Amino acid sequence: MSVDELRFLLDGVADTRELVIRRAETWTPERDAWRDAHEDAASAYGAWLRTRTPAAYAAYRAAQDREDAAQDALASAR
Repeated sequence: MSVDELRFLLDGVADTRELVIRRAETWTPERDAWRDAHEDAASAYGAWLRTRTPAAYAAYRAAQDREDAAQDALASAR
């Protein structure tokens, strides 16, 4: 599947504005979402450093974008 085909498919998925948190709530949903996203971004960054492939870099940037969005939501919640 090409990048353009994947982008086309993802653009067709409606944004439900739902948070999916994989841990039991410890603070607030916004903080927990940021922690999950931060851990994912750190893991993806490590994978990119090890492999240096375009796919690993794209995965890292997507995870970093999700972390940035979660950080914005956390800042707005206060």
